[in-house]
Amino acid sequence: MTRLDLVLALVLVACALAVIQAQHRARTYFVELERLKKEARVLDEQWGQLQLEQSTWANPARIDSVARNRLGLVAPAAERVRIETLGGLP
Repeated sequence: MTRLDLVLALVLVACALAVIQAQHRARTYFVELERLKKEARVLDEQWGQLQLEQSTWANPARIDSVARNRLGLVAPAAERVRIETLGGLP
């Protein structure tokens, strides 16, 4: 009977260690998940800021102002503008 008791005790210890390891791994994965969620929130915030910045830089009024003031560009005279259309296309 003592041999059976020893085997059962070893099996019990092995199962207990497996449960402890599984709980530790689950906690580690949960901490990593929370860290990644926080990083995702930060990246979402940065993405929003970049979209706002892009819309500011791409504003047609700003582009016109930069073209006129910094680059010295002017709109062409009306007689120099020619509009082409593609024939046969809707």
